[in-house]
Amino acid sequence: MLINELSKRTGVTIHTIRFYEKSGLLKGKRKEEIKSNKYFHYDEEAIERLELIRDAKSIGFTIQEISQLMDAWFNNKMSLPKKLAVLDDKLETIESRIKQLKEMKKLLLQFKKDVAAESC
Repeated sequence: MLINELSKRTGVTIHTIRFYEKSGLLKGKRKEEIKSNKYFHYDEEAIERLELIRDAKSIGFTIQEISQLMDAWFNNKMSLPKKLAVLDDKLETIESRIKQLKEMKKLLLQFKKDVAAESC
């Protein structure tokens, strides 16, 4: 399939797909028998990769982290315990961030009370 169809099937914009290609997360292949254009073609694995990227981003992984994990994950170079450890590390990071955000919220609420009471 061409990039347009890949975009339609995954809901990922063409611009974003190109960005992932430049980041090394995704690779299209040129058909050697076609000499009239240099279009990239994508297979079902490209769809799986885009879905993994989308899911990983939605749970807080950065592009750099996804890049580091992608090859190992897709080529079964990472054992199940290692995969679970990576996910546990991300959970710890998220828990820490939630704690920070709660503290920020607490401070903002106090500042709001101070402003409302005209004490600052």
